[in-house]
Amino acid sequence: MRRATMFTVAIATFAAVLAGLSVPATGQAPVTAFEGARIIVGDGSPVIEKGTIVVNGTTIQAVGANVQVPAGAQRVNLAGKTVIPMILDTHIHAPATREQVIRDLRRRVYWGVGAGMSMGTDTTDVVFKIRDETRNMPGTARLLTAGRGVTGIEKGREQSAYWVGTVAEARSAVQENAKRRPDIIKIWVDNRGNTVPKLTPELYGAIIDEAHKQNVRVTAHIFDLEDGKGLLKANVDAFAHSVRDRDVDQEFLSMMKQRPNVTVNPNLPSPGRMWDIAWLQNILPADEYAAVQKGNVDDPKAAELYGIQARNLKRLSDQGTRIVLGTDGNTPWAPHQEMEAMAMAGMTAMQVIVAATSRAAEFLRFTDTGTLQSGKNADLIVLDANPLDNITNTRRINAVYYRGQMVNRSAYPN
Repeated sequence: MRRATMFTVAIATFAAVLAGLSVPATGQAPVTAFEGARIIVGDGSPVIEKGTIVVNGTTIQAVGANVQVPAGAQRVNLAGKTVIPMILDTHIHAPATREQVIRDLRRRVYWGVGAGMSMGTDTTDVVFKIRDETRNMPGTARLLTAGRGVTGIEKGREQSAYWVGTVAEARSAVQENAKRRPDIIKIWVDNRGNTVPKLTPELYGAIIDEAHKQNVRVTAHIFDLEDGKGLLKANVDAFAHSVRDRDVDQEFLSMMKQRPNVTVNPNLPSPGRMWDIAWLQNILPADEYAAVQKGNVDDPKAAELYGIQARNLKRLSDQGTRIVLGTDGNTPWAPHQEMEAMAMAGMTAMQVIVAATSRAAEFLRFTDTGTLQSGKNADLIVLDANPLDNITNTRRINAVYYRGQMVNRSAYPN
């Protein structure tokens, strides 16, 4: 919304007034000072109390507790509010059609999510075209893509990924995908409960080697601990899920410690108990909320699986592993629920915020967002409560500013 019409600005302004913010009654001034808020920068640095963020157009000009506000700047009073960077989702699966993808990305911005990376199920050029467009598309989250991922021969499943059974096929799949300039390459190393053959070390080793020759990183969907170790030996760049079959051992932890640049997206499952979903009720369309309600049940088996992955996440986080947020789906509000699950696993609220902002930006190779710092995009969420007190306060959104412009949250995008 950087080049909003007067009508759009008027709507945004009216919504802001209802939210209790001090904004101009006409077009927004080129320079805006957001004053008096608790500022969580996003990189783990100390909180700035009663701070000021000066935004010049789309860019943050200054941040701090004693910032000089430029003469003539529009002032926005955020006393009692908390400001965090917009959230970044490193693992989604984009819908199939252009219309669906655009709606999904607009909904993400509504929830304060500035980007998502589609992980390995994009079989057409649609997502690649939208990826290039969203670099500058107003009001729409940025989209990245892994294109088509690579897996073993999974007969009985839809062939959305490349199926490979030989080293030649593995290298060919990478070469074909690399021509489309994917942001990463996704592989599945999983036998799907002993129902399909999984990629062997020879095959995933060839994929990783070929991808690196093409200057593309590789992230791996895994389930078993031993596959995690094998992939680390083969120089994988990231895990699109953490170990899920058992608690990680000291050998795996040591291997991760020796590879500080390897990134883990835990993609935690449901904790096996009913979530508090009241925060969605008056926002989601009735049919979507009903579907969420139907799936919101206690599940002891899910609780057991969550327990394994939660313990593994805590151990990895405690030793300094690079953790990022990802949700493994196309649910725009899911990052807020994932952040709660990460905190339940034992990560501190600050660690979770870092994983969802600056660390995620680093993983997505964004240099212009992820923290509230001078020179970065003015991508920020204004919250009515402090997420460091309770991570679920990320849902108490007062306003979202995307590239310096207030997002119209008066209605849910459809």
